[in-house]
Amino acid sequence: MIEVSRISKSFTNKPVLKDISIIFEKGKANLIIGQSGSGKTVLMKCMVGLHEVDEGKIMYDERLFSDKTSAETGSNGINRQSIRRDIGMMFQGGALFDSKTVEENVIFPLSMFTNMSEEEKLDRANVCLNRVNLENANDLYPAELSGGMQKRVAIARAISMKPKYLFCDEPNSGLDPKTAIVIDNLIHEITHEFDITTIINTHDMNSLMEIGDKIVFIHKGEKWWEGTNKAILSSDNEELNEFIFAAKYLKALKK
Repeated sequence: MIEVSRISKSFTNKPVLKDISIIFEKGKANLIIGQSGSGKTVLMKCMVGLHEVDEGKIMYDERLFSDKTSAETGSNGINRQSIRRDIGMMFQGGALFDSKTVEENVIFPLSMFTNMSEEEKLDRANVCLNRVNLENANDLYPAELSGGMQKRVAIARAISMKPKYLFCDEPNSGLDPKTAIVIDNLIHEITHEFDITTIINTHDMNSLMEIGDKIVFIHKGEKWWEGTNKAILSSDNEELNEFIFAAKYLKALKK
């Protein structure tokens, strides 16, 4: 579980996040949605420590990860480092190393953060590649892979350290609808199979309806709505409905 408690963040005195509190639940796909510029990417960056919060706290299973006081004093460095070892990250676009093979990409975090032997790292890489159905892709380079295969390599790398927390930033970006469903299902399966707290930033409405165990809607830097993918269909939140059913609204305006 990750608990975000009353966090705020500004850049050059412009508020981007305003007093946001959310509990992201273990073993669930927690989706963050919102228009471009709403603050959802900044929220994720605060949660992984790429931005420091101005106010509020972020807790990982009751372990303090971030607050204003610890950022100013540096008193939370050791604890934050230990939490980061439990975080897996799937970046938008995959962010694979073009000069490394699939196998080398998956092994990279193991080389950086563990004392595994080369044999142990290879075994772990193969387990992860098998889990994402890429059993024979070890020696290929990213340029030799389809977009969907690159995303699966990125997932394999993200789970190589057996994370307790998995962050996915626009995992379906650039994918055709059929491949996007494959990636959605894979992330959802891994979340439940390994009981991971998964947080996904997305604009994909199919992802929302198919795998969104919990949905958080960010609007102009504030938490505007939260609930399940079933509850979202009966919401009377005007801004949420406009975002979800934008195509329907635009069509009505043209009449």
